[in-house]
Amino acid sequence: MTTMTEASVREFKMPDVGEGLTEAEILKWYVQPGDTVTDGQVVCEVETAKAAVELPIPYDGVVRELHFAEGTTVDVGTSIIAVDVSGGGTAPVEAPEPAQAKAEEPKSAGSGRQPVLVGYGVAASSTKRRPRKGPEIPAQEASTAIQTELNGHSSAASAAPPQQRPLAKPPVRKLAKDLGVDLATVVPSGPDGIITREDVHAAVATPPAPEPVTQAPAAAPAPAPVATYDTTRETRVPVKGVRKATAAAMVGSAFTAPHVTEFVTVDVTRTMKLVEEIKRAPEKHGMQGLRVNPLLLVAKALLVAIRRNPDVNASWDEANQEIVLKHYVNLGIAAATPRGLIVPNIKDAHAKTLPQLAESLGELVSTAREGKTSPAAMQGGTVTITNVGVFGVDTGTPILNPGESAILAIGAIRLQPWVHKGKVKPRQVTTLALSFDHRLVDGELGSKVLADVAAILEQPKRLITWA
Repeated sequence: MTTMTEASVREFKMPDVGEGLTEAEILKWYVQPGDTVTDGQVVCEVETAKAAVELPIPYDGVVRELHFAEGTTVDVGTSIIAVDVSGGGTAPVEAPEPAQAKAEEPKSAGSGRQPVLVGYGVAASSTKRRPRKGPEIPAQEASTAIQTELNGHSSAASAAPPQQRPLAKPPVRKLAKDLGVDLATVVPSGPDGIITREDVHAAVATPPAPEPVTQAPAAAPAPAPVATYDTTRETRVPVKGVRKATAAAMVGSAFTAPHVTEFVTVDVTRTMKLVEEIKRAPEKHGMQGLRVNPLLLVAKALLVAIRRNPDVNASWDEANQEIVLKHYVNLGIAAATPRGLIVPNIKDAHAKTLPQLAESLGELVSTAREGKTSPAAMQGGTVTITNVGVFGVDTGTPILNPGESAILAIGAIRLQPWVHKGKVKPRQVTTLALSFDHRLVDGELGSKVLADVAAILEQPKRLITWA
């Protein structure tokens, strides 16, 4: 068997693509063993609890091995791909090493480079995996034991060895427990005999065949086990990625911050007329090539209201028992994507003119639709806007994003009878809802902010003056 020197092989480890993330799922590989890669080339796409991101390889070489299949969830710091950097051509095939015996990759003494994402920079320190509990076993003995387990036999086959605990990560064990699956009966497909989520679901969908009976049973056969749920009428979707993070954040927010929601119904006829006016003559307002819609003007109105009432832009520091007043506004825009609800934010939105805000909003929306929103774009938000009106909903009681003090919901804009200048006329009307953290924002402050937003939308040409 052809072997290679350790110095010629580089192991690219799963990086921490967001603050505090511990794992990511491999969505798609863009390379295969034998392919040539160059420094900066994207080799795979992964999904974290915050977003889907592409990972570039940090060196040149030939792909030797992909350690994990698509759909596998991998811990941060675990090697996911091996690359031969010797320049000797197609990498030879070699028996995979046990995961426990893989050595940590040393940093290059010349350049000191670390695997990083494009535009993310080098992390301050590398992420280390917590060692497994249990007695220490010499590497050679561990390798021999694992190889014996993979081969399925040993020289002392007649002696019954002690039954080993099936290899599976804690989330997989919990999934098996919830579905009533005995891990000892599951056939593993992961590296080094590790049981994956897919293996557990396969065990549920295809129950194991009964063992052959060598002699007549003394009693009637036991009834077949009943499935934990009706697979023909129910579908169970594992909670992971963006949906899992959103669920945890919303539960934490709802039961940590005391929510208060206030409502106001607004005549936005002039706002809708201004939108059409800018669309007809974008050059007059410096909006050439930019998308103009009611959301843009609502966002600008909220920024003006925050400028008038800066105390609403704050956060609660529970550890230090302090209110943190923010002198900047990172404006979050809730976006529904196939992977779940995400809230990227426009950095320093308070300092942007109306054309600059329109440009940033357009980039944010297009990036979210493509599923390419970076984790950095979803960090550091101060206030948020959610537009439920696009779904035909009048309004709602939005839940705060953790760490933020307020969130504004925009309802559907409808033509309704409205008293205007003493007469009932058809007008464009919507309902706004502002939820806020009552520890930070009292009723007076919340009411002032909401009333200011409503007043600006009723007379929106003020936005051009304050652009």
